[in-house]
Amino acid sequence: MYKDKRVIIIGAGFSGLAAAALMAKKGHNVTLLEKNDQPGGRARVWEKDGFRFDMGPSWYWMPEVFENYFALLDRKPTDFYELKRLDPGYRVYFGKDNLIDVPAKMDEIEALFESIEPGSAKKLRAFLAKAETKYKIGMGEYVFKPSHSIAEYLDFNVIKKSFSLQLFTSMSAHVRKYFKHPKLIRLLEFPVLFLGATPENTPAMYSMMNYADLVLGTWYPIGGMYEIVKAMVSIAEKQGVHIELGTGVTKINIQNGYVRSVGTNKGDYPADMVIAGADYEHVDQYLVNEPYRNYSKKYWDTRTLSPSCLIWYIGINKKIGSIQHHNPFFDEDFDQHAKDIYTDPRWPQKPLFYVCCSSKTDATVAPENCDNLFFLMPVAPGIDDSEAIRQQYLDLMIARFEKVTGERIRDNIILKRSYALNNFKADYHSFKGNAYGLANTLRQTAFLKPVMKSKKVKNFFYTGQLTVPGPGVPPAIISGQIVAKEAMKYLETVGKLKNVSFR
Repeated sequence: MYKDKRVIIIGAGFSGLAAAALMAKKGHNVTLLEKNDQPGGRARVWEKDGFRFDMGPSWYWMPEVFENYFALLDRKPTDFYELKRLDPGYRVYFGKDNLIDVPAKMDEIEALFESIEPGSAKKLRAFLAKAETKYKIGMGEYVFKPSHSIAEYLDFNVIKKSFSLQLFTSMSAHVRKYFKHPKLIRLLEFPVLFLGATPENTPAMYSMMNYADLVLGTWYPIGGMYEIVKAMVSIAEKQGVHIELGTGVTKINIQNGYVRSVGTNKGDYPADMVIAGADYEHVDQYLVNEPYRNYSKKYWDTRTLSPSCLIWYIGINKKIGSIQHHNPFFDEDFDQHAKDIYTDPRWPQKPLFYVCCSSKTDATVAPENCDNLFFLMPVAPGIDDSEAIRQQYLDLMIARFEKVTGERIRDNIILKRSYALNNFKADYHSFKGNAYGLANTLRQTAFLKPVMKSKKVKNFFYTGQLTVPGPGVPPAIISGQIVAKEAMKYLETVGKLKNVSFR
């Protein structure tokens, strides 16, 4: 039988957890190795003095992706956490006394657009109709492909549908075809910032994110995003997955084109199959001997990375009345900030930033009469990082926050912690300290991303944000589903061959 094989998965992020549970459900002996003391990858949690902070992802979009994954394991998200749709989904600040709230109801969204640019409600309906088409094609035809080669896309129906995706039109040009007002343009370009590239370099295909945002909505799991991690861990362990925390992988031992074991700080783990959900570049360049690497150092150095970020977790001893749960601050020039990330990498002169205050929605994440704040500022990967620089930018962001919102918080801070490039490198072996993987440019889409299946090792696969389908929580979960299917397909095929031993 091909079942009951020893499967080692490296990294307990969303993709690793997803793959582990699905492979264990099929009867394999799955061990999940995680170097940190918590599962979740970038979605860990920090708790202190009654405050609880999601350390990474804070936006819950595309709820059907979570529902579909849980259904594969005979569960539902609501078995584990309460999900609340935010209304408004978020507030965008363009300056002092200059903001817009993005409502949850479509008729209210249309009224908002119309109030800013007369005639734009009708244009929004047309824009979102195209975005819905792209979303359904993307989710139905593209996102679940393993993208081993271009051959997967040389199907007449797939090619025909591809013309609707506007792969060769930029997001920037696409939005401006419909809307003229800078506020509406910025609002519609905002979701692609999650994809790690500027709107000018992001294919218009990704207007599907506007459908996810404005139509499917912004949600929040009560207790925080770590509730998703806890749910996935519970499911994985119920399927029989062994999760080994504090277990750092030091080497992948390969003989004659097959992984035989995974070396760790706690000894070797024999393996019939290995799936690497850790940082792809780190695994490829540092855990695998050169003859078996997929790519060269030059290849990695020429990839377009998504930004890194500076995060400050801040607890304050007061309640803030004038902000929402999610608050992007667009009170400075986006183009200049983008230049400081992509063109001339450096710490930005006048950065945009984002503030999350989940205690606006959830009383469990902060002490009574207190708020938890999450300040995030995108920065270029690979630049210098120091405590002095972090403090400088905290001062800058607080000053802007206070000026724009009219809320004084500087003297109310009772807890703070920073997290930036050096932490991403230390905790996740993140390539150049990036936060979100590879940018979703056209040249790094689908089969042009780093491949999921090792080119030189038969029983070795990759998953996570640096391979297909890309960065973000829903894509990471989908990546775990894809790699589990491909790994099981390999095990089944080889298991049926005569004279083949997994040992």
